Amino acid sequence: MPTANKDQIEERLTEALVSFGSERDKVKRDADWESLDVDSLDLAELAQIVEEEYGVKMAEKDMKELKTVGDAVDFVVAHASS
Repeated sequence: MPTANKDQIEERLTEALVSFGSERDKVKRDADWESLDVDSLDLAELAQIVEEEYGVKMAEKDMKELKTVGDAVDFVVAHASS
């Protein structure tokens, strides 16, 4: 599994969110899922991308605790290096 830094992870998650229909200029670390019009299916797909690309499993309970883009990025960074 290739290692990625925080900026690379943030960019990859941003790309995924844009592909789900979010506007790129609204995808910021403090943006919450509702403001980006991200639903539970999008979050499930995001979790799949994270697992495939970074080897980090995001359980449903984890996803419920992650409220913003920054929360998700920090979660992936913390668990990708462990």
